[in-house]
Amino acid sequence: MTVTWEELGWERVATGVGRCRLPRWDCTAGLVIGAGTALLIDAGADLAEGARLRAAAEELAGHRVTHLALTHPHFDHVFGAAAFAGAEVFGAVGMETVLTGRLGRAELRADAVRNGLEPSPADEAVDALVSPRHQVSGEWTLDLGDGRQVLLANVGPGHTAHDLAVLVPGSPEVVFCGDLVEESGEPQAGPDAVPQQWPAALDRLLDLGGEDALYVPGHGAVVDAEFVRRQRDALARSFGVSR
Repeated sequence: MTVTWEELGWERVATGVGRCRLPRWDCTAGLVIGAGTALLIDAGADLAEGARLRAAAEELAGHRVTHLALTHPHFDHVFGAAAFAGAEVFGAVGMETVLTGRLGRAELRADAVRNGLEPSPADEAVDALVSPRHQVSGEWTLDLGDGRQVLLANVGPGHTAHDLAVLVPGSPEVVFCGDLVEESGEPQAGPDAVPQQWPAALDRLLDLGGEDALYVPGHGAVVDAEFVRRQRDALARSFGVSR
């Protein structure tokens, strides 16, 4: 018997495309199912969460997760990545400097613990951190087979210096935004944000998806183009950025 998205606590967004809202930090993970392939978007906040994501994704797809796209280098999106052994890992160019450098890893661990992750799973995740093998500097078309292609786009900097978006063509088109867009809270501009360029990153998201796309934020409910535009304008006002 085929399991449904809803039975596993996932939301079906389009044909073969879904996402789940993870507990604790309301972080989104996405899934795009291809022909004998499956792309997971973001990996959860620790190895146990990554393992649960992999199990659910593979049950939905009917085969293993073959590709993993990391939208940006924050602990709640990358700490589960080592649970996806054998998957081809993608990230924005330069992301590996955060995930492999001693200072970047220490800051990730400190941020995770400061936000409530227990030290033991934080240490375990940092020790096993996976760096993207494939670094996206512009756009990268990923062929998932049977006519399904996904566009990975380096749209940052903005929320961080290394922001990757994922466009899934179809009807509707779906754009996974990472934390460039947040719905369940205000966008978070931490010390690694590039606020002066964040509004322009949202303009690039809107160019990618267009008016009729569904936009999947890093935290919160799926939104439309108008929501992204309002958030873009609010960020521009907050950061004193003019068009």
